[in-house]
Order: sequence, then C-alpha cells, then structure tokens
Amino acid sequence: MEKQELKTHLKFNKKFGQLIEIGEGTAKVKLEATEEMAVDEEGLIHGGFTFGAADFCAMATVNDPYVVLVRSQCEFMAPVKVGDIVEFESETLLKEKRKHEIKVTGYLSEIKVFEGIFSCVVLDKHVLKRK
Repeated sequence: MEKQELKTHLKFNKKFGQLIEIGEGTAKVKLEATEEMAVDEEGLIHGGFTFGAADFCAMATVNDPYVVLVRSQCEFMAPVKVGDIVEFESETLLKEKRKHEIKVTGYLSEIKVFEGIFSCVVLDKHVLKRK
C-alpha cells in the first residue's frame, strides 16, 4: 500500500480511533476500548464509539478535507468490551465524481464485530461555510 498523508479530520481525537495506515482508496484504524466508553458494570462499550472509529476510517479512505458522510448502513455483529482492540479496514466500493461508497469492517482478533457501508460526498468547501 502506497503511504499517504491524512488530509481530513485532522483534529480527530486519537482516543476514539488511531489511524494505522492510509493508502489510495483504503485505510486502517485501531480503537482501544477504555473504561470511559463503558455503559455498564460488565464493561460493554457503547456502539457509538465503534461507529465513530468506523466512520473515521471511511473519512480517511476518501481523504479529502471537504468529505462529509451522507448515509450509512451498519451491522454490529458482536459486542465490544473494555480492554478490547478493534481494528477497522476499509475499501472503496464506488468512486464517482464527488460520490464515494466505502465498506468498513471491524475485527476483534479474528471475530468480525462491525460491518458498514458509508456513503460520502466531497464538497467544494467546508460544510459549515456553504453560504
């Protein structure tokens, strides 16, 4: 994989997902589940943290400063608990002008815990500067 420099989500907090690798149309992100993410005494991690790391992986895959998520379809296939390390891998399924469709899969060791399709659009300028 040819190494690239991250151009988007530059202020994304590493405790919610660490970029491991980025290449043309692909990325890898690691999420280390911490006590702060737990929702109960058993150590179950809120799915929002899993989704957030997967979304970051999709955004890094597109790797444009003006990429935004417009739709996602996700499956949470197994629980994540405190101490788990989930590794997300992405692949570009579709790249059509401004539209990108990215598949992200998350694994805990050999167990698939997450799979999602992220539909993204690259805008001309920052989404908050549209006017």
